[in-house]
Amino acid sequence: LASGPMDPGRMPVPWLPAGLSFEKDEGAGEVQTPLVGDAADSLKIGDNVYLRHAKAGELCERFASLILIEGDEIVDEVPTYRGEGQTFL
Repeated sequence: LASGPMDPGRMPVPWLPAGLSFEKDEGAGEVQTPLVGDAADSLKIGDNVYLRHAKAGELCERFASLILIEGDEIVDEVPTYRGEGQTFL
């Protein structure tokens, strides 16, 4: 979650499988995140759900590069600050 007051722009977004959303009174959690929607009915324990990050720092701190995708095509791979040997504590 991005720091600051709660706002939809500071929340991750359920991405795959399509058709998921957060419960009205619940947001994203570290351990369990209640999701609702048509796709939620078919999810089983252990199934993967992918969320789009609300801020890039979490990704850039853990991966050496990011793959940029436009539509269905990989258009570039760019280094993160970790990939460039930087660390910010």
